[in-house]
Amino acid sequence: MEHDFDRPTEEVIHNLSEDECWDLLEKHEFGRLAFHLAGDVDIRPINYVVHDRQILFITAPGDKLLGIVMNSDVAFEIDEILKGEHAMSVIVHGNARHLEGPDAQIIEQLPLRPWVPTAKYDVVSITPSFVTGKRFDLSRPWSHMRPMR
Repeated sequence: MEHDFDRPTEEVIHNLSEDECWDLLEKHEFGRLAFHLAGDVDIRPINYVVHDRQILFITAPGDKLLGIVMNSDVAFEIDEILKGEHAMSVIVHGNARHLEGPDAQIIEQLPLRPWVPTAKYDVVSITPSFVTGKRFDLSRPWSHMRPMR
C-alpha cells in the first residue's frame, strides 16, 4: 500500500516564485517577527502592511524595538492553510530599521493600525535581503481522529 508520505518530496513541496510570495504577503496582515535580543533569538507576532516590497509595522518601546535597534538582522514569516489540503509559508530575511520623522509619516497613508488598544507610535520597516516561500500538499491521515468542532 502506498502512502502519501512515500511520495517524493518534489511532488508534495513546491517552491513559490518571488511574485507569489509577495502576493501572499500583501494578502495577509499578521505574521511573526524573529529578531536578536541580548544573545538570544526571540519571535513575536505582529500585524503589518506591505508597501513598495517592504514590511512595515508599528510597535511600542520594548524588546522588539530594542532588539531591532541593536541588531537589524531579522526574519519575518507568514503562513496559511487552505481547506486543510495545502499549506503555504513565506519567509522574509532582511534588515529592520526604526523610521523617524518624515520617513515614519508614510504609515498615516497605509491601512495599518494596532490590533489591540495600546499606544504604539514607533514605525519599523523591514527591507528584504531575500524572500522564499513554499506550498505544501498536505497529507493529514490523523484528521479523522480529531473531534468535530
